[in-house]
Amino acid sequence: MIIFEKSNNNFSIIMNWTKAQISVVGVVAMTSFFSTFLISSVNIALPAIEKEFMLDAVTLSWVVTAFLLASAMFLLPMGKLADLAGVRQTFRVGVLIFTIGSLLCGLSNSGSWVIASRFLQGIGSALSSTTGPAILVSAFSAKNRGRVLGISVSAVYLGLATGPFAGGLLTQYLGWRSLFFSAFALGLIIVFLAFAFLGEDEQTRKGNIKPDMKGTFFYMAGLVALVFGSSRIPGLQGWAIMVSGVVSLIIFWIIESRSQTPVFNTQLFTRNRLFAFSNIAALINYSSTFAIVFLLSLYLQKIKGLSPFDAGTILIAQPVVMAVFSPVTGRLSDKIQPRYLATLGMVILATGLLAFVFLESHTPITLIAGILVWVGLGFALFSSPNMNTIMSSVDRSQLATASGTSATMRVVGQMLSMTIAALVFAVFFGNQAIKQVSEPLFLWAMKSGFFIFSLISLSGVYFSFGRGTMHRPD
Repeated sequence: MIIFEKSNNNFSIIMNWTKAQISVVGVVAMTSFFSTFLISSVNIALPAIEKEFMLDAVTLSWVVTAFLLASAMFLLPMGKLADLAGVRQTFRVGVLIFTIGSLLCGLSNSGSWVIASRFLQGIGSALSSTTGPAILVSAFSAKNRGRVLGISVSAVYLGLATGPFAGGLLTQYLGWRSLFFSAFALGLIIVFLAFAFLGEDEQTRKGNIKPDMKGTFFYMAGLVALVFGSSRIPGLQGWAIMVSGVVSLIIFWIIESRSQTPVFNTQLFTRNRLFAFSNIAALINYSSTFAIVFLLSLYLQKIKGLSPFDAGTILIAQPVVMAVFSPVTGRLSDKIQPRYLATLGMVILATGLLAFVFLESHTPITLIAGILVWVGLGFALFSSPNMNTIMSSVDRSQLATASGTSATMRVVGQMLSMTIAALVFAVFFGNQAIKQVSEPLFLWAMKSGFFIFSLISLSGVYFSFGRGTMHRPD
């Protein structure tokens, strides 16, 4: 099949794709859309979930955090295991688990059930997220990596864009459970397509090299301790649990550094500056930005008094810009050094986050939407070029590992972002539900969170620019 792009009122052929390549792009893009659609739509439904199950602010944050925690726990080991077991097979299993988790969320009869089902969804997401980019990269030549990764990233942002709008509409008129039932129906379609059209894996080194899984326990325990401990702050117990989490992660690094067959290749960080700095920049990027929708969804419904549908309509401004410009920046990163584009994106993100610090109860909706557009542009400039750099900095035998590591940085960053938000809520609100918190106190907490995120984002400029030059293969 020939894909055309319009330029200067003339159509020019920019790419020749086989049917197999079209199938790969279609299935991976649909799955990317599927996962992020549910993530963004759930944020809009949080006040409704809080009301039905009478959850306090910190427990409510676990509806989002449980998904991210499970994804972060399983992304890293799955990246390595997928190299051995086959990326396409791992991808299919992940989509199936995610779909089952969606059904269980819709059937939940308690807050605990919702959180547990979201954890299961996170496991499924880990399996598909860690293998999707690897499947794309293996199916296309190096010169087109930025282009196809840009399409995948655009699908991610399209899911983020439609999620708040559709989520608000469904929540307002059919209830929050309809989100998960809709996701279940869409998931069944994607499961069929993945099994029917994705194709089979190439021969791998199955059985010849088995990864050393000893360090994985400390990695998983460390993440759980960090997240759970943050929900117990400002109590001494919370700090102690978080410290134990840091210690566990240090032990994990030591074990992986000494292992002959590590799950986490520390040498990619210690000997490959391009890979290391690009992943650190991604970690910082998502740590500083993921909680934007979470905080603004609560702000728009609590402070501005908007309905779920109206709040979702405002929040689509950011991901729409991301979806439109990500393919463009992906193509540009095939021609321009990605660090220049990504660094500009980080600067824009930092200024946008700082602008959110000045939100008040009387801030015009148009101004809020304008800041979201600005932040969306920063995201688009950063994401596709940064992913292009990561996937181009390793050889083909390490593609799934690189993809898994990158996805881990993204999800760990998102988890840290929610952990920071939950920490701010715990400090300011204690055990109160958000609806019980006064407007001035909520605004003060939200502004504090955005100020912290702006500082974190600013630190990412150094790693984004300092990564060095990406050498392009012939």
